[in-house]
Amino acid sequence: MSDWIGRTVTSDTGWEHLERLVDVGSRMAGSDGERAAAAATRDALAAHARNAHLDEFDIRGWTREGSALTVGDDDHDCIALPRSPSTAASGEFVDLGAGLPEQFESRDLTGDVVMVTSDAPSWFERTVHRREKYYRAAEAGAAGFVFRNHYPGGLAPTGSVGSPDAPIGPIPAVGVSKEVGARLARRHDGDHATLSVDAGIGAATSQNVHADVGPDTDAEVLVTAHVDAHDISEGAMDNGAGTAMVVELARILAEREDELDTRVHFACFGAEEVGLLGSQYDADARALDDVTAVLNLDGVVAARTLSATTSGFDALTDAVEAVGARFDHPVSVDPSIGSHSDHWSYVARGVPGVHLASDTGDIGRGWGHTAADTLDKLEVRTFREQAVLVAALAVDVADDSFSVAHAAPADVAAACEEQGVAPGLKATGDWPF
Repeated sequence: MSDWIGRTVTSDTGWEHLERLVDVGSRMAGSDGERAAAAATRDALAAHARNAHLDEFDIRGWTREGSALTVGDDDHDCIALPRSPSTAASGEFVDLGAGLPEQFESRDLTGDVVMVTSDAPSWFERTVHRREKYYRAAEAGAAGFVFRNHYPGGLAPTGSVGSPDAPIGPIPAVGVSKEVGARLARRHDGDHATLSVDAGIGAATSQNVHADVGPDTDAEVLVTAHVDAHDISEGAMDNGAGTAMVVELARILAEREDELDTRVHFACFGAEEVGLLGSQYDADARALDDVTAVLNLDGVVAARTLSATTSGFDALTDAVEAVGARFDHPVSVDPSIGSHSDHWSYVARGVPGVHLASDTGDIGRGWGHTAADTLDKLEVRTFREQAVLVAALAVDVADDSFSVAHAAPADVAAACEEQGVAPGLKATGDWPF
């Protein structure tokens, strides 16, 4: 057993692919950079796995061309949120703080330009996603939306809007840094605001990357990540590291192929950042009854403690905890529903899935979705440690002795209601039940 671990903690395979991805440039969904990154990932997987190929699908393309925000007599630095319409709006500037659901219900926002923060207070019972705040603002009649980072450092946050039925959102939206947002809240609440977004919108394509290792069984374990990233940064943590980890796992599992009782299928999705489009396309086309489980890597390597959101699948919780105990390595397990990232496209259909990321000790994205998501924030030591843990988990889940039952979608829906996940999914048009 120790031989493969020794090779993993000295391997450069995955890290070199991570460097390759961040050096591509923009990997925005539908871009030339995303296509180049997908092709490079296919070629990297082909060195270790069989059937490496790309599967192309259509998306609504969006490219950033410019944005502006004027409040009172002052211009303020901002960036457009992807899938914002290419238009302008003006109205009274309203600082709505955290943008909790009840704050929208208690205000008449007709014609206003509304600002909310990227966090929620610690006492609130659940996370309130950016898109939920955006759609609640639009539903309340707001003319424009300003998304204020709660992390310091002069970093404007990005993140898509839009819904499955309407890929381009209804009102223009921009992100501003914590510092700009603080100044706006202090000086300009109630002033006149003008917001504009210029974007290129039209038909485009994205693609998923696929490959296999292990026996040619009908049953399969999916190991997944997403190739695309927001165009304002290198996308190192989100999610170059996850895609590079898939390549490292292909190397490890090809070595350990005789230990696999079930085929391991690698899938690196396109267009995750604009609505989980690649994984939804794949889930619609795949025989889901044959999928034992989905191990989704999104946010790994950000910190040394591996985190796992297991969406109520107790056998996956036990499997992750067993790996942590075996290696005497800290893991953080959250058994609640995780409705963000690519595993959700499968979990919503009842397929057991775990979202593997990192426990940073903080709530929120950190450097993610800002220009600071760069390679220098990550450590090769952490990458190799996580590769050992995730490879061990994949081998365990691909063993005949492992069993996890699929859930009825109605039971997943009931868990979403019970855990408070449903209101956000319904507000954004993502409720799949």
